[in-house]
Order: sequence, then structure tokens, then C-alpha cells
Amino acid sequence: MKNKNSGKTYIRILNRLSLLLHAAGSLVLYFLIEAASRHSFPETWEFMTERPLVFLYNALLIFTTSTIVYLFRRRSLMRILIFGLWGVLGAINGIVLANRVTPFTGPDLKLLDDLKKIIGGYLPVYQVILAGAGIVLALIILVFIWFKAPKYTGPRKLLLDIGLIAGSFAVLAGATNLAISKRVLSTYFGNIAFAYEDYGFPYCLTVTLFDTGISQPNKYTEGFVKSLVSDVEEEEPQNDVNIVFLQLESFFDPATVNFLKLSEDPISNFRQLMEEYSSGYYRVPSVGAGTANTEFESISGMSLRYFGAGEYPYKTILKETTCESIPYDLKEYGYTTHAIHNNEATFYSRNTVYPMLGFDTFTSEEYMTDVSDTTETGWIKDHILTGEIMNCLDSTEGADYIYTVSVQGHGDYPTEETIKDPQITVTGAENKEKNNYSWEYYCQQIYEMDLFVKELTDTLAEYPEKVVLVMYGDHLPTMGLETGDLSNRYLFQTPYVIWDNFGLEKEDMNLSAYQMGAEVLNRLGMHRGTLVNFHQNRQGTKNYQKDLEVLQYDLLYGSLYSLGGTALEPSDMQMGVLPITLETVTQADQSMLLLEGENLTAASAIEVNGKVPEQNRLLFAGAVIISGVKLEEGDEAALVQLSASSSEKVLSTSETFTWNGEDSQQVMLTEMTDASVETEEDSDSEESILSRLLNRSAEEE
Repeated sequence: MKNKNSGKTYIRILNRLSLLLHAAGSLVLYFLIEAASRHSFPETWEFMTERPLVFLYNALLIFTTSTIVYLFRRRSLMRILIFGLWGVLGAINGIVLANRVTPFTGPDLKLLDDLKKIIGGYLPVYQVILAGAGIVLALIILVFIWFKAPKYTGPRKLLLDIGLIAGSFAVLAGATNLAISKRVLSTYFGNIAFAYEDYGFPYCLTVTLFDTGISQPNKYTEGFVKSLVSDVEEEEPQNDVNIVFLQLESFFDPATVNFLKLSEDPISNFRQLMEEYSSGYYRVPSVGAGTANTEFESISGMSLRYFGAGEYPYKTILKETTCESIPYDLKEYGYTTHAIHNNEATFYSRNTVYPMLGFDTFTSEEYMTDVSDTTETGWIKDHILTGEIMNCLDSTEGADYIYTVSVQGHGDYPTEETIKDPQITVTGAENKEKNNYSWEYYCQQIYEMDLFVKELTDTLAEYPEKVVLVMYGDHLPTMGLETGDLSNRYLFQTPYVIWDNFGLEKEDMNLSAYQMGAEVLNRLGMHRGTLVNFHQNRQGTKNYQKDLEVLQYDLLYGSLYSLGGTALEPSDMQMGVLPITLETVTQADQSMLLLEGENLTAASAIEVNGKVPEQNRLLFAGAVIISGVKLEEGDEAALVQLSASSSEKVLSTSETFTWNGEDSQQVMLTEMTDASVETEEDSDSEESILSRLLNRSAEEE
């Protein structure tokens, strides 16, 4: 009885101190969340002591969202659930930041496919097992708490509890407004990774979750929108000019970094082009990360400043809505529109977003025949893009628009030696790791990218058709640069050049990414398109930015007054500009298949009866050897292209053919999109197949 009374006394004391303990728990939990994000307890302590107001605000956010526990009698259980949810989200952010530059955001939380990719792509198998075991253990603990943890048995004071919760949210709202007005917090994230470091995970996750899209402007009416749309007057548009945009990953001029000393100029070819052709600075919406946002601005003509803080439209509105763009505008002039990216098709959901921007074809790494030349950190080198651009130009009789996204300069940059004998040596950074490893690695990559720029321009100079080539960096590299580190004292710009092979007049100016498309079309005498025409006529005038916001809202979220109320149709986009042709399928001994044809790649695989069986693939001499698959009589099979990031993701597929059940046979097929079947009775062994491949390789050489 004494112990029982002591327990009741203990519980009464905890109840009286409940709010204080709740606040203390919020502080401790937030410290652990930041430690998971920063992968360091000392850095978290430094953040807490140097930015105490930000730290307290984020703890208040956790405290406020968890005050709903006071509506329940099982407060211990509810507190564990809510605190546990915050803890899991913080752990996910830590895992993501250990494997990519950008943190875990609201759109990631909304998209289950992305969450699956995070788990499957970023966690090793043993960590997946441990995570699964942790979930099971957590469920067991919750069940135990459900039965064993004490319930609040005192009198219910519902109005007081509701007042407490409402008051907490009111305090949070007031603290938010005050913090933003005093610039303790910000509603604009130029670099989302830096924003998470500066403003804390809970605040940034909440902002990216709820602050998306463009709010309806006060001046939004049909009449006002139509007043912003100008009549198009064109005399002789040069719609026979091929237009190529080349977005170079993390490309900028390291000579503008005050403290760096370089053994030689890593971008000498690009610098010479800037002296000879139209050039200037390219104002981009982010720094250190955000490739897809510079890309979006350049393609659409829209400014990211009107979207939510840290928002990626590729992950939000463009998942479901078409967007007027340069590709859509150029189709009115008879252009064929292409996208190229030497990385996986699903990165930033490009394979589903590009049709919403009007592209006719998209060539990702899965549709490139040789992607074997990679950097020391695994990114495909950019010189491969010369051939892919030429393939697009040669694929049509008319003019082409080609948007090319490079990847070679991508971070993170190593802090240990990866290049034994770098072409460019660097001094001046704060330590050996930054000098000899990170900066030297980065400069080596942009040195090779600069050689690629020369190769591309030399190739296009000999091309029989007119070409204009726009080249620029998508953002500065993730090197922790600050404004004072740069001679131009501006983090949100990279150099650009407009090269051509037919004598355009040199005209230098600084441009924002969302203005470049309109500028290029203006120089070619083309003025169609809502935003193209708007930028050409209104740039630099009064209310230019405010009216741009109105048009952007109308085109993506409004009533489409500027398009006559009719939405654009997504394009019927083809994956890969070159047709993938399967000529023969041969079944050999020991469950080995041989696929032969044209333009097969390392992503080519076999689908059987509507499913992709587990299989090992090897691309050799233009053919694909598949082990682990044996076709049986009556099987319906097809050629598929699989995502580089997931063997479960099929990017495109051929028509099916029926296997007739012979032990070893050849099936003659037409192109990937029009398959037919013929069989031969000749028997093939593994030895004869390998002999055939060796002969094929010798013929290619």
C-alpha cells in the first residue's frame, strides 16, 4: 500500500510538472534531430549556442505540435507517438543528407515513390534490416505502453486543454511573424541545404510542406491578364535555326574566388568564347544545389521567387499540370523539341515532367549506348553529350530545340585524394582537404567540361545547318562559398555565352535564367508565347515583376485567361531519340539469353509475362547478354528499358512476342514499338554465342 501511494504521489508530481517536462523533452528531441541532420553533436551545440533564437523557435514548433496530447487520457502514448514521428523524420533527413546534397523536404514526404526510393536507394541492405527491426521493436514498445503506461485519471478540463493548445499555436504564430520580420527566419530559400542549416529542420520541413505554389495576386482578373498579353508581330522569323541549351552542372569561374590560386585556367575555352560571342552573368535561383530549378526557369520563362520557399515545381505542380514553355512555343514554328541528360531518367521526375513542358523526346543515360566513362565519384562525363546532341540534330529534317543537362561537375566533392595527378593544382583554401582534394577535384571536372565545350563548338561549327548554342552553369558548387569570398560578391550567378555558327551580333548583358529563352528567340525574330512576348516587351518596365507573378499564377494555378481558357496537352514524349531495334533473341544453355539489335544499352532487359524477372545483364559489342532467365513455351516476352536507379521501374517497352518453346532459337523482331516473330531451327550454344559476339565486336572496330 505504501508503494502504491508512493506511485500515485510520483504521478501527481509529474502531472503538475507536465508542461515543463514537455518543454524540456521538446528541447532535447530537437537537439537530437539537429545532431542527426548535421551528423555531429559538437556542430549541433555550436548551432544552439550561436543561433539560440532559431534553436528555441524550432523547439517551440515541436512543443506546439505535440500539445494535442492533452486532449487524450493516454498522454504518455500520444507523446511518444508525436515525438517519435518527429524523430523518425529527423533520422530520415540525416540519412538523406549523408547521401545527397539536398535535405528531406515536404514534397519528398508527399511522394511515396520518392520515399521508397530514399529507403531503397540510400540505405544498404543491413540498414534496411535494422530499420525494419527498429520498427518492429517500436510497435512492441507501443503495445506495452498501451497496456502498462499510466493514464491520466484526473478530472477532464476540456476547455482549459483546448485553450492551452490554441494559446500554444497563437504564440507560435506570433513568434513566426516576429522571427521573419526580424530576419531570424526567412521565407526564401536560395539554397535549401543552407536554409536547413541556418533555420533548422522542423521549420524548413514545415515550410516546404505547406508553403507551395503561387498565391492568387490581388490584381488577378480576366481583363487584367488579357491586358498583359501583347499581339504578336513578326516579319521574318529565323525558324530554321537549331537552338541548343547546354546547362553545365556546377560550372562557374573559380578565378572569381578571392582566396584560390590556380596553376592554370580551367575554363580557358569557355573564357575565350565569352570574349568572342554574346556573354554575361546568368542569374540563377539557387546556390550549391537546385539544378532542376535553374532548368525550370530556363525552359518555362517563370521566376522561382513567386513559388514556395525551397519549392521544386518538378516535384509539385508539374506532376499534374502542363506549363507553357519554350518547347511549346517553338512547336508553333515547326520545331521538334528534345531533352538530354546524362543521368537517370527519374532524377527530379524528369521522365514524367518533361511531357508537361512539351518535349517530344528525352534521352537519359538509359538510352545512351556507352556511359562507361565516369568521374571518380561515379558521375557520367559530359563529353558523351556531343554525340547525343548530334543524334538529335540528325534525327529530323527541320529545326530542333535541344535542352541538355550536364552532370559531370556534380558534388559532393571528395575530401580525400581521388586524382593522383590533377591537371589543375590549387592553393589558398583553408586546409589541405579543401585545397588538394575538393577544389582540385572540382577544377579537374570543369577543366574536362571546358574541353567538352570546345569539342562541341568545333563539331557544330562544321554542321551544315544554323545553330545557336547557349551555355551556362546551373549554380555555384557546394563549396560553402560566401558572398565575401567572390570578387563579384554575388552567389546567385554563373557565366554564360551565346555561341552560333552563322554570325549573330555580339551583345553582352546580364540576364536571369527565366529571361534567356525570350532573349534568344527575340534575336531570331520569334515572339510567340505568353511569357516570351511578355519578357521581350516588358523587361525593365514598371511593375514588370508584379505582372510576371500574375501571368505565372494564371498559367499554372488560375483560369488560363492568357491561353483562352484551354490547357495545353502533355506531349506524347518518346524516350530516347534513337530507335531501339531488337533483331534477334537467342535462348542458350543454362538460362542465358542473347539480345541483338541496334542501339541496345546497358538498361535493355527482358520482360516475361508482364513482369521483369530478376536477371543479370551485360552489354557487350552492342548486344545484351542476360543470365538467369529461361523462356518457356507460350511465354509473352518484350524488350524493356529499365531505370538506372531501380530495376522495378520500366521506362519504355516494345510490343510482346510469343516464345514457341524450342530449346534454342532466334526470334526476328522489328523496331521496339512494332514487334513481330519469326523462328529459326538452328541450335545455339554458349560457345557459338560468344564467338558471334567476338566477331561482332571485331566488325565494329
